[in-house]
Amino acid sequence: MAIDQRGPSLPHARGVLSAAVTGSLRCGTALPDESAVRRADPYGDDLQLALYVCYELHYRGFAGVDSSREWDPDLLRVRAALERRFLDALRRDAARHDDPGEALAELLVEPVHGAGVSHFLQDEGQLWQVREYAAHRSLYHLKEADPHAWVLPRLWGRAKAGMAAVEFDEWGGGRAERVHARLFADLMADLDLDTTYGHYLDAGCAEMLATVNLMSLLGLHRSLRGALVGHFAAVEVTSSPGSRRLALAMKRTGAGPAAEFFYSEHVEADAVHEQVVRHEVIGGLLEEEPQLAGDIAFGVDATGHLEDRLAERLLLAWRTGETSLRVIT
Repeated sequence: MAIDQRGPSLPHARGVLSAAVTGSLRCGTALPDESAVRRADPYGDDLQLALYVCYELHYRGFAGVDSSREWDPDLLRVRAALERRFLDALRRDAARHDDPGEALAELLVEPVHGAGVSHFLQDEGQLWQVREYAAHRSLYHLKEADPHAWVLPRLWGRAKAGMAAVEFDEWGGGRAERVHARLFADLMADLDLDTTYGHYLDAGCAEMLATVNLMSLLGLHRSLRGALVGHFAAVEVTSSPGSRRLALAMKRTGAGPAAEFFYSEHVEADAVHEQVVRHEVIGGLLEEEPQLAGDIAFGVDATGHLEDRLAERLLLAWRTGETSLRVIT
């Protein structure tokens, strides 16, 4: 038995599914049955937290949990049921395109009146809202690029080379102090947030968990490699303009130099990454496997769907002066 000592603590449960999964990891109690999964809201706190916990075993694990549980067959069966429930909902609600070029083209059209989170934070966001945004995003950015690395063994040729080139940049080009996860931790320090990996898991809303779970879901399944590439493309296409607005938000609210630098760094880098992903990763993958076009488009669509849900959640809270965090930590 190899008990992890350095990972984050297991989160507090948000319902019967997450209670059963965390209870099983903590003290070996029974896992949930598939009927409970079928009854759950696919986008809700309970299912999304249960799925997040299952996936986290493939990253840094949890303190006090046997690391061998990563490949526990009973837990993997539960994870598969959670994934089916989530993926079925995404295919029903998000799939809009068959052509990846058309799906990406929509992302390039900026609304006449910006209504997204980055627009809000740039124009009128307050420092407390910037801090909340960073706390939510820490669930991904403190492991930035890691979920996408799962796809590398599933690609070859131009697609693999292009993907590896972008990932190398995300990991600091070989310089530890330039790893983007490190830069985000510096941003959090500027904002007087706790930089401990996983610290804000209890605070993160279901909509934020879902955006991270999508990356893990697509990355961990070879059959979804096309969708993972579509997801990655959607992120890179939208990152540069969004990061420009967020850099301005950090400057306007006095968030600090490291906070401003994290986003200004992404403006130029992700503009280059967009071209690499479009021409080398997507182009190379379609050259080798043209039948994956629909999967790539689905990855783009699912990403936009979940990001829109997250934006709606955050802006609804902020425009009424309320916190978007589930708990204040």
